[in-house]
Amino acid sequence: RVLSQYITIIKMKIAVFATLLASAAAFSISPKDIVKAAASGAVIFGIATSPAFAGDVGAGEQVFNANCAACHAGGQNVIMPEKTLEKDALEQYLAGGRNEAAVRTQVTNGKNAMPAFGGRLSDDDIANVASYVIATADEGWE
Repeated sequence: RVLSQYITIIKMKIAVFATLLASAAAFSISPKDIVKAAASGAVIFGIATSPAFAGDVGAGEQVFNANCAACHAGGQNVIMPEKTLEKDALEQYLAGGRNEAAVRTQVTNGKNAMPAFGGRLSDDDIANVASYVIATADEGWE
């Protein structure tokens, strides 16, 4: 699923670049300007800046609220206050760094005071909550 999302993004980038190249050829624009235009177009349309998540962020929010918020409301940690779900803390304390795979591993297996949710939550629920945690950390918890 993640691979197909990346392939779709790459196809979109190629389509934008091909369109810009064809337009540039018609107006004799230099290759240097084509690259600048492609980069600008990608940013404007969110092609290069929108991360692809393995799970469903909206569904992950529901899973989080039902299973995680008791200890992690607002991205905090009531048991170990320094180990929050903020970007910097995830990067520092999460085995594997701040990414969905590392969150899935932590949620599935637990660690220290955090219980394992593998077996209690489906793989899809865990993927969804991992996507939600990373997306919300990137946006900033409220």
